[in-house]
Formats: sequence, structure tokens, C-alpha cells
Amino acid sequence: MSQRPPPLSEAPVPVESPPFEAAVKRLTEIVQLLERGDLPLEESLRLFEEGVKLSRASQQRLDAAEKRVERLLAVDAQGQPKTASFATDAAPAEDDEEERPEF
Repeated sequence: MSQRPPPLSEAPVPVESPPFEAAVKRLTEIVQLLERGDLPLEESLRLFEEGVKLSRASQQRLDAAEKRVERLLAVDAQGQPKTASFATDAAPAEDDEEERPEF
């Protein structure tokens, strides 16, 4: 039995994938090229495959961003904001390294 790949929302974003905005721009270019309909079959297939990869990577990034927003906006049964830490891409600033009181 072969294992199925994880659903798109759970699969990691490939390291080599371009930033979201660049991927969307390239996807737009690919769609325009394919819609012209004047490319050879092999070139059309190559562009289609590239577009599918970009689309999947972009969707994964959108899913991850949506989850972060949901966590940031989450409230408990009493309507109080829920707090949870999560990893970010940003390194802590030098000022942030010192201990701060929690409120």
C-alpha cells in the first residue's frame, strides 16, 4: 500500500518556492501565456506544471496565514482573548531580549 501525501493545508511549503507575491505574479504570467493558446504542447505542459506547483505553495501560505489570524483573533467562552505563543520569522530585537512583566 502506498502512503498518500498529506492534505495541502498540512504539507510544508517547499523551501525553494518564491515569496507569495512573486508566485502570484508568475502565476498570472503563466495563465496569460496559456490562454493565448499558441504554445507547443510540451511548453504548455511545462508551464501548467509550474503553475500547479506555484498554486499549491501559495495556497499553503494562505492557509498558514489564515491559521495565524484565527489564533490571534481567538476568544474563549467568556469572550476573553485567548493567548498562545507561536513561531515567527522575525528575530527578537535587542530590546525584546530583556524580561518584561506580563499584564
